[in-house]
Amino acid sequence: MNLDHLEAIHAARDLGLRIQPADVSGIDVSVHPPFTDIRSVQSVLEGEGIPVALGAQNCAIEDSGAFTGEVSPVMLAKLHVEYVIVGHSERRAHFAESDAVVAAKLRAVLRNGMVPICCVGESIDERDIGLTQERLSSQVGAALAAVPVDVVGGMVIAYEPIWAIGTGQAATPADAQEACAWIRGVVATVAGEDAALAVRIQYGGSVKADNGEELMRCPDVDGLLVGGASLDAAEFTEIVRAASRTSR
Repeated sequence: MNLDHLEAIHAARDLGLRIQPADVSGIDVSVHPPFTDIRSVQSVLEGEGIPVALGAQNCAIEDSGAFTGEVSPVMLAKLHVEYVIVGHSERRAHFAESDAVVAAKLRAVLRNGMVPICCVGESIDERDIGLTQERLSSQVGAALAAVPVDVVGGMVIAYEPIWAIGTGQAATPADAQEACAWIRGVVATVAGEDAALAVRIQYGGSVKADNGEELMRCPDVDGLLVGGASLDAAEFTEIVRAASRTSR
């Protein structure tokens, strides 16, 4: 919940001045502004030909109806939103979104032709008592339970350890690799090996320019979910370039 629409326009233009086509030739990059900024950022990205996709941070379960305060996935699709984050740890923690709610939102995103970025991750308490793998298995399993197998490979799953978000304490590359490899194994069990190979698995949690490339070199880390660092166009551009270097 950062940047009003004028600040968002400035941030998008700043990013557009920095990112070159070569920086994104082998990767996909998206930005996810607050709902009130989406139309403004869409106009900048499309009007100025900035090679970055538009995303949203959340959406409603239903396409329409008496749900005051909610934002329909239909509305997002009409604004050319391509990616929607579902189940972010802050949504789960602060708004009590259960695995069932996350799964319903995931299906709503898919139903409207967008790509869900489904977030999963463990708390520090779960990590300390050795429940990381169990928690990841339950979250991924619940999210994919009602998704057709042939659709799973086109999704994005983001591993965001709650204990590393906004704390400055990023998971080590070994931590990230272990968790992302486990997630890929769960996907293989639920949807098959082809889906597991095709699905993109991101790491998110205190990602910065100085650790992005090392994280991206992990075999099962396909991308990065960037939080606070995305508010700084210069640093975000360096993260994009780090990701691009590892994809060559």
